[in-house]
Amino acid sequence: MQIAVLALQGDFAEHEKIFHSLNIPTCQLRQKSDLTKDFDALILPGGESTVQGKLLRDLDMFDALRSRIMNGLPVMATCAGTILLARQILDDTTVHLGTLGISVRRNAYGRQLSSFHTKGTFAGIKDIPMSFIRAPQIEFCLPGTEVLAEHEGRITAVRQGNQLAMTFHPELGVDCRIAEYFLKEML
Repeated sequence: MQIAVLALQGDFAEHEKIFHSLNIPTCQLRQKSDLTKDFDALILPGGESTVQGKLLRDLDMFDALRSRIMNGLPVMATCAGTILLARQILDDTTVHLGTLGISVRRNAYGRQLSSFHTKGTFAGIKDIPMSFIRAPQIEFCLPGTEVLAEHEGRITAVRQGNQLAMTFHPELGVDCRIAEYFLKEML
């Protein structure tokens, strides 16, 4: 088994560190030729969704990744990665991959200075560390999208088939339980 991590921009190294701590090999996707690597799942990291979406298109990786996700490739997205998957970005006409039946609002918790850390319950797993850094908010889910976590009444994690998306960063720190959930439940 190998996990591909989109490594165009953002906190991809933190995701790799978590999976390596579980003895799961990773590979980085940086250019179109990397899509020929053998991998079983994909991580879309936090960072800047606009930059990541533009680079996916500029590097001619967009259509191939979208097709693989639509054809069942397990994907885990955090923060900006969740925006990449969303079918709708409120207050923006841009749609990136558009494979996940959610509407999101960018920077819903405020600017960088409003970032915060808390603990919550994710898919029945208690005391999961959740870091919200210029985090989006999931405003709406289409039928078939399961809510896995909330913070103060706001949706923070969802699953739809092969897609797992979070508005927070579970990869910051040493807690591996969400990565373990992804490996057990989706691969």
